[in-house]
Parts: sequence; C-alpha cells; structure tokens
Amino acid sequence: MTPEFSRPERLDAIGAGERTITIAADPAERAALARRFGVRSVERLEAELTIRREAAGIVVLGRVTGAVVQACSVTDVPLDATIDEPVALLFVETLGEQEEVELDADALDTVEIEGGAVDLGEAAAETMALALDPFPRSPEAEAALREAGVIREEEHRPYSPLQGLKSLLGKE
Repeated sequence: MTPEFSRPERLDAIGAGERTITIAADPAERAALARRFGVRSVERLEAELTIRREAAGIVVLGRVTGAVVQACSVTDVPLDATIDEPVALLFVETLGEQEEVELDADALDTVEIEGGAVDLGEAAAETMALALDPFPRSPEAEAALREAGVIREEEHRPYSPLQGLKSLLGKE
C-alpha cells in the first residue's frame, strides 16, 4: 500500500554528497493523513531534509513543520497544534534479527529500507503523528470532567477494604 504522502528517493539516485530536499503535502494528501491519524485536519505539512549515503546506510536529517487541528479528548472542541520537530533517521538495508537495540542519546532512529527507495514523505508524516498530543485537552476540559464527576489524580485516594477498620475499633 502506498502511503498518503509518499516522496520516495531512489537508492540509486542517492550519492555520497549531501543533498537538501524540501517536500510539502498537497490538500488531498493532507486530507488523507487527517483520516489516517484521526485528526480533524492537517492544515500544513512540510519538511526540509538533507540526505546522504554513509557506510551504515542512508542518513536523513532535518525538520518537519506543520499545523494540525485536533479534537479535545474530553469536549471535542477543535484545538490547533503546531508541529516543529527534528528528524534524525538512518535507513538501513535490514535490521536483522536483533531483539533489542541499545541507542545512545545522540543515535539516529533506525528504519528498514523497503523496496528500492527511502520514503521521505512517510518519514515526515510519521514524525508529525508522533509529535501530536495523543489526548489533547482544551481549557474547558477540566470543568467538563469535574461536572461529569471525574476527580483529579491528586484527589484520588486508593480504596482499601480495611480503611473503615480503625474507626470501628475505636468504638469499642
């Protein structure tokens, strides 16, 4: 299946020299991404990326910017979200059979190459999705939750079946 925002860079066209690529999603691609990621709309999605070949694989560095309208997870009120995220990826031929990979804080995220290209559009779309708040809340959310009887986390007291025992023992 081809991603909604696909900008493949063929492996045989990527040289050792660094090249800057600017991409932007068109209205149809943004609408399809909004459906895929369950947001009201993707108003803008752009990326400026540098790409180069290294011994370890294809290195992609840059920035993804955009604007998204999400729905408040409590009130369903539209909320604007701005995306401005760094991208640091290493595309490799195969990840192998490793179960767990330890990464340094400055290590690149590793992505397996599928087919004969790296898809910079899909990388930008996934970066945008990961930057979004999964449970966005409007300023009215707390009042709506309180009205529905939901208490704040700091007000929660764990239930104990023995919590009334002390008062019963004091009555003897």
